[in-house]
Amino acid sequence: MKPISLTVHDVTYEQLAATIDHSLLKPMLTIDDVVGGCELAAKYEVASVCVRPADVALVAGELAGTAVAVGTVVSFPHGDSTTAIKVAEAEQAIEDGAVELDMVINIGWLLSGRQDAVGADIAAVVDVSGAAVVKVIFENAYLTDELKVVACRLSEAAGADYVKTSTGYAPTGATIADLRLMRDNVGPRMKVKAAHGVRTLDALLAVIEAGADRCGATATAVMLDDFRERSRA
Repeated sequence: MKPISLTVHDVTYEQLAATIDHSLLKPMLTIDDVVGGCELAAKYEVASVCVRPADVALVAGELAGTAVAVGTVVSFPHGDSTTAIKVAEAEQAIEDGAVELDMVINIGWLLSGRQDAVGADIAAVVDVSGAAVVKVIFENAYLTDELKVVACRLSEAAGADYVKTSTGYAPTGATIADLRLMRDNVGPRMKVKAAHGVRTLDALLAVIEAGADRCGATATAVMLDDFRERSRA
């Protein structure tokens, strides 16, 4: 693999912060943890927070008046809810104030060759999303490269806005090879999100160079503080 060429001097703080979806999805987070995560996201001026569905209304209130978007997940982390339940989750999330939805595909259907069903599942969520951004999570740890390409094409055909590598709950997460594969197999309208395992500034720069437009992160402060330090050097 060729060494990363993107450096802190090639991007501004604002550009880097705008790639981060600050993740607040761990099941043990308390309400105070979630509120604190919103404060951190606003302080660092990241693109969005991605929160548990039950926290959306709270977070929408906490982030009102800031530029941080409110995101949540649909059928997370396994993707095996019925399509009707995914649609209901999406509708409830939007009603509660979410403007970005990270939905998990039905992984078992994709592995079973039920491509039409997977595409219809994605399209059903897209169809009720209105102006909300829809990001489709593949869970690449369980897919062959061929199926990753299929998932890219199904997501694009369904009208989704992003393809995303992982939930953070599988054995592996975002890889440079996967990000390049996904970027190469969607059109210019589509964007790519990396998730799971990006915990350092160098790792963030690497996934951006590989084609990621957004990155799910919990180490937001560590990465952006490091950027500020290194960009002053």
